[in-house]
Amino acid sequence: MRRDELLDAAEELLCDQGSTALTLAAVAERAGVSKGGLLYHYGSKDDLIRGMVERLIDDFDELVAAQPGATYTERYLGATLAAVRSGRLRRWAVVTGASGNLFLLAPLREAMARWHREGLSDEPDPLAAQIVRLACEGLWDVASHDPELNSEEDLQALERRLSALLAPG
Repeated sequence: MRRDELLDAAEELLCDQGSTALTLAAVAERAGVSKGGLLYHYGSKDDLIRGMVERLIDDFDELVAAQPGATYTERYLGATLAAVRSGRLRRWAVVTGASGNLFLLAPLREAMARWHREGLSDEPDPLAAQIVRLACEGLWDVASHDPELNSEEDLQALERRLSALLAPG
């Protein structure tokens, strides 16, 4: 539980103040622990960022798995919309925090490649599935920069249109 609280504090700090504010001392202060307490769980800033990246990947994989849908792309779309609706900007915070170090982004790049290739050959229309997945990435980006831009009505309209692209026939 404590590790999640530390990661939450780091993500909040990134969202509120940007990547330059991400220091171990600032994260410890935000989490209400000593710097030594933070270092017990994360021995360096890189370890902390790696922890955020790993949690992001695990959370999204779990969200995809929990969605209804016959195809991976239907579940991917559902997971994306669920993540956007939740108002959490974790993905953007992680990318911002890790952007200075490509080594730390490697697991996220690998996950993105997997998410965009998974089950494509099993889709009724692989090209339509790829378009929907790319549209999800655009939605993530927009929601990350302007969370209020997408009203529930807008999200429902997008969901209907993107789901229609996936419908066979």
